[in-house]
Amino acid sequence: MPRARKGAARTQGRRRLLRAVRGYRGTHRKHKAQAKIAILRAGQFAYRDRRVRRRDFRRLWITRLSAACRMRGTRYSRFIDGLQRAGVLLNRKMLSQLAIEDPSVFDKLVGLVKASSSSTPRAASSQAPQPKPAQSVK
Repeated sequence: MPRARKGAARTQGRRRLLRAVRGYRGTHRKHKAQAKIAILRAGQFAYRDRRVRRRDFRRLWITRLSAACRMRGTRYSRFIDGLQRAGVLLNRKMLSQLAIEDPSVFDKLVGLVKASSSSTPRAASSQAPQPKPAQSVK
C-alpha cells in the first residue's frame, strides 16, 4: 500500500495562503514560502499600527483641545485638571468634537473649569505629609 500524502489538503492550504496574498507584488504573491513570510510580516505591521493609530488620534485630539483652550485664555493642562476637579467625565475625543462643532458648549466648559479652579486651590507640593521619624527600639 503506498504511503498517504496530503493530497487535496495541501492544495487547499496553498490556495488559501495564495488567496490571502492577492495584491502583493513579485514572489510574495507567487511562491508559497515567500507568501507565508509576507503574511506573517503583514500581520505584525497591522498589529503594531492599530496601536499607533490610536496614539495618533489621541495626539490629534490633544492638539485640537490645546488650540481651543488657548483661544479662550487657558492652558490644556489646566483645562483637563479643572474638568477632573469639576467631575466632568468627557473624554478627549468628545471634548475635541465639542470644540469644533459646538463652541458655545465648549465655552461653558471652560467657564466651569475657571470657576472650579478658583474655588478649590490645589495643595502645595511643599505641604505634602512628611514621613515620621524612626523611633528607637529598646
